[in-house]
Amino acid sequence: MKLENYIRDIQGFPKEGILFKDITPLLNDADATKECLKILAESLKGQKINKVVGAESRGFLFGMLLAQELNAGFVPVRKPNKLPYETISASYDLEYGTDTLEIHKDAIQKGDKVLIHDDVLATGGTAKAVCELVEKLGGEIVQLNFLMELTFLNGRDKLNGYDIFAAVTY
Repeated sequence: MKLENYIRDIQGFPKEGILFKDITPLLNDADATKECLKILAESLKGQKINKVVGAESRGFLFGMLLAQELNAGFVPVRKPNKLPYETISASYDLEYGTDTLEIHKDAIQKGDKVLIHDDVLATGGTAKAVCELVEKLGGEIVQLNFLMELTFLNGRDKLNGYDIFAAVTY
């Protein structure tokens, strides 16, 4: 099964000049979702994971499934003022400005083995900010795990030193 067959291109979304990779057809197909989860989980080669950290919001989808598959806790990383408890934050650059992500300050314990998951690795800014949050709390990042990677945006360049896996690359 080729996962690429379940990811459609949407021209001009969310704005003109962008070619958006839409994963909803993959999510709509139970077999494709199971295959994607299998591919993402197999990339960990039996490593012990205590926590799966999912980046808002599409990182929650397979992040939760991976946490269940790996018998690990799930930790959401969200935009500001979305988490109800005390948080720490990290900011990152966007094409025009900056954005911020937050995590509960008690979500990761020192020494936790952490899998970071998001739907797409593009420029690497979001993933780098999530890494900063996890490491600030004492977590040890085992892998950065993505459903897809847009290699032409060179996101890996911001993530040197980390094990990176993507189920699909463009």
